[in-house]
Amino acid sequence: MKALRIVLPLLLLLTATFALSQTAAQKSFDQLKSLSGSWEGKNSEGKPLQVSFRDTAGGSALMSEIMGQGHENMISMIHLDGPNRLLMTHYCGAGNQPRMTATTSPDGKTITFDFLDATNLATPADGHMQRVVFTILDANHHTEDWTFAAGPGKEMKEFFDLRRN
Repeated sequence: MKALRIVLPLLLLLTATFALSQTAAQKSFDQLKSLSGSWEGKNSEGKPLQVSFRDTAGGSALMSEIMGQGHENMISMIHLDGPNRLLMTHYCGAGNQPRMTATTSPDGKTITFDFLDATNLATPADGHMQRVVFTILDANHHTEDWTFAAGPGKEMKEFFDLRRN
């Protein structure tokens, strides 16, 4: 009986600790979900743009919509793939859909998505989004640094400096 009084609280403590621990992917997803709402700012050329983030699918996905780039709006969907991997699918104006996997800086403020694969991409040399880096400076200010692979050895970059509406 004495052993049970010792083991039971220990077991409850371990269970609670396990339940409260989050993987890096889950923490990054929560950090990105904190961006929910409307944002406005400028692109690399100083042109105005708007970005919105919205929880969808019962909180299992985050949708980002970029508006004001002078072409069709672009949508990105961010979601967990199991507890250890954070994915983004970018529905690009180029007509393809790159999927990217996330890594997070040690301080948790920078989340980098790198190309994994894509649908509707005939060859790897065709233009596609290669990378996006989200840097969350504070609750009302973040940046997005997008890299488009424009062909072998060619990149186009776009930088957004955004503030919450």
